Amino acid sequence: MDSSYTSTHVIPVVNSKPLLSQTTRLNWGRFQSAQYLLKLLRLKYPTFPGKISDNQAEDLVREHCYVSQDYETDLSHYLDWTGLEDRDHTVQFPYTEQIVVQKTEEELAAAAEKRKESGRRLQAQAAKMRLEKLKKKEEELEWCIQLQGQLEEITTKKEKARVLESNDFDDENQLNKRVKELEFAIKKARNKDLGEVEEEQVEVPTFPLLDTPDDQLDEEGIKQKRQQRLMKSNYDARQRAKIEKEKEKARLAEEQRLDDERRETDPQGWIDERRIARQAIIQKMKDRERLKAELGNRKSLANQMRMKSIANLASDAPTKKRRRGGGDDDTFGADDADWGVYRTIATGEGSDDEEEEDLSKNLKEIESQLLKHDPNFTEESTREAQTDWTKSILHAFLHGPYPFDSESQREINQIHLNVERIRVPEVVFQPTIAGLDQAGIVEIASNILTERLADSPNRDDVLKDIFLTGGNTMFEGFEDRLRAELRAVLPAEQTIQVRRAKDCVLDAWKGAAQWASRKEAKKDFVTRQEFLEKGAEYIKEHDLGNAAY
Repeated sequence: MDSSYTSTHVIPVVNSKPLLSQTTRLNWGRFQSAQYLLKLLRLKYPTFPGKISDNQAEDLVREHCYVSQDYETDLSHYLDWTGLEDRDHTVQFPYTEQIVVQKTEEELAAAAEKRKESGRRLQAQAAKMRLEKLKKKEEELEWCIQLQGQLEEITTKKEKARVLESNDFDDENQLNKRVKELEFAIKKARNKDLGEVEEEQVEVPTFPLLDTPDDQLDEEGIKQKRQQRLMKSNYDARQRAKIEKEKEKARLAEEQRLDDERRETDPQGWIDERRIARQAIIQKMKDRERLKAELGNRKSLANQMRMKSIANLASDAPTKKRRRGGGDDDTFGADDADWGVYRTIATGEGSDDEEEEDLSKNLKEIESQLLKHDPNFTEESTREAQTDWTKSILHAFLHGPYPFDSESQREINQIHLNVERIRVPEVVFQPTIAGLDQAGIVEIASNILTERLADSPNRDDVLKDIFLTGGNTMFEGFEDRLRAELRAVLPAEQTIQVRRAKDCVLDAWKGAAQWASRKEAKKDFVTRQEFLEKGAEYIKEHDLGNAAY
């Protein structure tokens, strides 16, 4: 077997004479192996900043690749984290590191002092601005108090309304409210400067005009009464929301108390319930991810159902214009489930975002409880750890077992050889993995022995001395793999011996040179006269010639 630079030949030799008519060639050698590795690396690292030359690819094949004894099994476990440090080989390419200027301690201290000085200037500017705002508020408060005193001296309502309107106030209540706001703001600002914090006191609003009949109010009073009614409605709504919030808080506290009692009385049952709830949430999240993926495919069942729902909505619309007081009417919305159709047909980024956030929140809450109370549930068991990119097979394939820093020029200019180490040499045994429509060397050898040499009395002698030559046979484990593969397809009692040339790279050349140096070989040479007479395509036939091609 000769697997050289451009091709691989399987040549049966009987009685020291090669049967060239029975020779089979496989169009794969070291050159194709290097090109195959180069294509795999370009596909693996499409944005690799450096350029991998053909010579570098050949060096990578020679130094890092080896023949696997059980390719399918090794490939399925090659990216397992156990032992990946030994299987993954990191190749560092040249790069230019960004130079970071290291500052001295004096420079660092000066920079820190500069930052402190800048902070003090900002604090002084902020204090100056607060003082200016405080002066403006005090001036505005003084002006509002003067306006209140001026209104007390006015006796007619019309004159009061005119004065208030000229100063941008609707009524005296608004003026009084503004005075209270300014007093509170000034007091709060002064306390802040002194370092004192005063809680804001919420004053209960009053609505005196609501109990006054309309016939006792003038036009302006009726207008104020309407405004107070609206304000009271808003205030009552806020109070109801506050009460509901307190009830919900009390309900959650009660549920937490019952849950704590359940955990203390039956800890294992409580853990089992939490695990079941966690699994149900994870299943929902997986179903949502699967549905999103299916909606991206126009021919998927989910997308077809969505289009059917849209078509049904369009067909349910009335075709004629409704008339006032009559016409068609449907019952859409009578059942709350009717509105779910919009969730079914929604595919935008904002569809069901709240539900997804709730699922994530509930999952994190359950996992935090399990981490606290379940000794068998660890950080590695959480969904975040299981879906961590740095622990995925793809990360192991691209960057090995090590973390990857996208800002590091050193790591950007690295390639990791893992599955390629056994995939490239495997082609001579399984050419189909590289898209080559030919049989492997074991299948070729088996065909020669079982069919072409089936009737030869020297068939067993061929197997007793299988000679390997060529640089592409120098992979570690090549002999053992070939012996094991032949053993699997031949009878168990068959004697199989495999040996390798002392110098696989130059062995074929040395053999040809030794043959050409013999005197008997001169009769097989094409002389000048024969070349001029018969042309360049003329070749003399001899025992080591290539007349069969």
